[in-house]
Amino acid sequence: MRKGIRRIAGALAAILIVTIAGFAIAMSYTKDCPPAPTVTPGAATMKAIVRRCYGPPDVLALENVAKPVPADNQLLVRVHAASINPADWHEVRGEPYFARLGMGIGAPEDLRVGTDFAGTVEAVGKNVTQWKPGDEIMGGGPGTLAEYIVVKEEGSRVRKPHNLGFEVAAGVYIAGLTAFQALRDRGAIKPGDKVLINGSSGGVGTFAVQIAKALGAEVTGVCSTRNVELVRALGADHVIDYTKEDFTERSERYDVVMDNVATRGLLEMRRVLKPGGKHIIIGGGGPETNPWIGAVWAPLKGMVVSWFVDEDMRFFLSHASSEDLAALAGLLEVGKIKTVIDRRYPLAEAAEAMRYLETGRARGKVVVTID
Repeated sequence: MRKGIRRIAGALAAILIVTIAGFAIAMSYTKDCPPAPTVTPGAATMKAIVRRCYGPPDVLALENVAKPVPADNQLLVRVHAASINPADWHEVRGEPYFARLGMGIGAPEDLRVGTDFAGTVEAVGKNVTQWKPGDEIMGGGPGTLAEYIVVKEEGSRVRKPHNLGFEVAAGVYIAGLTAFQALRDRGAIKPGDKVLINGSSGGVGTFAVQIAKALGAEVTGVCSTRNVELVRALGADHVIDYTKEDFTERSERYDVVMDNVATRGLLEMRRVLKPGGKHIIIGGGGPETNPWIGAVWAPLKGMVVSWFVDEDMRFFLSHASSEDLAALAGLLEVGKIKTVIDRRYPLAEAAEAMRYLETGRARGKVVVTID
């Protein structure tokens, strides 16, 4: 009887191991990049960045593809500028691997790249009532590293203030919304709160310093030596150079810690929180991290630790909101915040722009110009 049970248990274990191994192989399998198909002669075309396989920025290619046609409820937008975010290189590489369940096994199902944009409405579908050709628009959409995109009339897009350049407006959507919603909603910042921003010189960090100040907080930024003056100029009350001082060893305690880089352990971060404080995990890790769990390890640990402590130490992911985007556009319009742009690249050099973003050294936003 016991031998029979052992055999059944062994068989089940073997099946489980084979299943897990098969799943792992399927998730990590990457097909070779196929050649670009021939465009139909006489068809309207545009230039766009595409990725026909997963991999490093080298897989990005500038191609002539079919120009999109707006449906009845869509806008055709001429893109003037776009910006790239860490989420973009994760998608280009297909990492973490389990995300390929949604993006495509072996190769991406959607070849388009980019989300942030600013541009001009060129044409509208017959059912569109809120937009007209010539309107300047900013926000998020699919495949923004292209000359044209189509987006639905309703969605996370707003009119671009006339006093904002397209490049400035193009850098707002993901980074600005992430900082705004994380600090206002998860952080619930009140005037006088002490806020520490680890990774204060990147895309999200530069917005976070300014937004926290606009919400009335006393802000401490953590960055490297080369970025100290930038973070101070953005309004930070205190700036810690992590190459010279370990902020987790200081006696200062904070109501909210926003972690954009996940360079320190959760217990270290908890030491700088006031009792009941909030540790907001935004991101961290680069292409060199484990492709299976590198991007989600810190959020998973934060979720588990939060079960056993009074402090809130969880991951935050922004959500699309035209209302919040309009609020950010308003702050930009009156000069209360600004988009920090590190480098600009033409569309043909989008791969180089992505490569630079992957280094983790970008000061603010990396923008791709389409004009």
